[in-house]
Amino acid sequence: MKSETVKIVLGYILICLIWGSTWLAIRLGLDSLTPILSAGFRFSIASILVFVFMKIQKLKLQTDPLSIKIYLILGFFSFLIPFGLVYWAEQFIPSGLASVLFSVMPFFVIIFSYIFLKEEIITVFQIIGSLLGFIGVAIIFLEKLHINFENDFWGMLAVLISSILQAGIAIILKKYAKHLNPLSMNFVPLAIAGSSMMIIGLSFENISHIKINLNAVVSVLYLALFGTVITFSTYYWLMKKINLLFLSLSTFITPIIAVILGWIILKENFSFQALIGSILVLVGILFANFTNIKAYLKSKLV
Repeated sequence: MKSETVKIVLGYILICLIWGSTWLAIRLGLDSLTPILSAGFRFSIASILVFVFMKIQKLKLQTDPLSIKIYLILGFFSFLIPFGLVYWAEQFIPSGLASVLFSVMPFFVIIFSYIFLKEEIITVFQIIGSLLGFIGVAIIFLEKLHINFENDFWGMLAVLISSILQAGIAIILKKYAKHLNPLSMNFVPLAIAGSSMMIIGLSFENISHIKINLNAVVSVLYLALFGTVITFSTYYWLMKKINLLFLSLSTFITPIIAVILGWIILKENFSFQALIGSILVLVGILFANFTNIKAYLKSKLV
């Protein structure tokens, strides 16, 4: 049990760190590539990597009717549409605003869990922790939240829809995908999203200014291997091990990582306001996991 607990903690930290860094990687890549085509490259390469890892580990793709339905649902409603919406929206709204809007995901996890996952217990501490975390994220980006509803409405709506879809997908996977391998279940969805986005990008985006340079290559490869294959496989594994709401609270931590990396690498300002917001997020995470922390401390004192 101790060994598995360590793996769970390390897995949670891993997805927070890597997903926190993807904002920077996407930004660097979009200096050379168009948004949808960039995502298409990312997911297409990721699907190839998953196939290679499946061959190495001798994993077979499950093809029963339920698995095929889940692959299709994941392909369209976890990758193609949500990521397409976010990549599209970031052309019109600041990434800080996108982060805050996407951070509503845990609240929809609470709502959907209450309706569809009766076994997933939601405590008062988790609700309070979610509220504190969301307020913390809003405080981090408060200075950059210059909202013009007339110009930003569709971009904001796109990110909000993406967040709701991801919350719904998490519920579906928690309920119906326990039999699927966390790695192999990515192959078909990534192939669907990657090929579709490449077709859309080549058909509708202005590709005349695309530059295949070091920034573009490093960005796409990093996002494919680390930001997709490793993180989603770990995320799906964690989904089988821990409370779904607590897992979704990783969306509060990734903006902190993004701000810190922007401060270190891009020399962006890390204000006192960002520090206060980050502390509030961490306090929210502690609140949300209060019951588990209390049980752990009690076992140590007994």
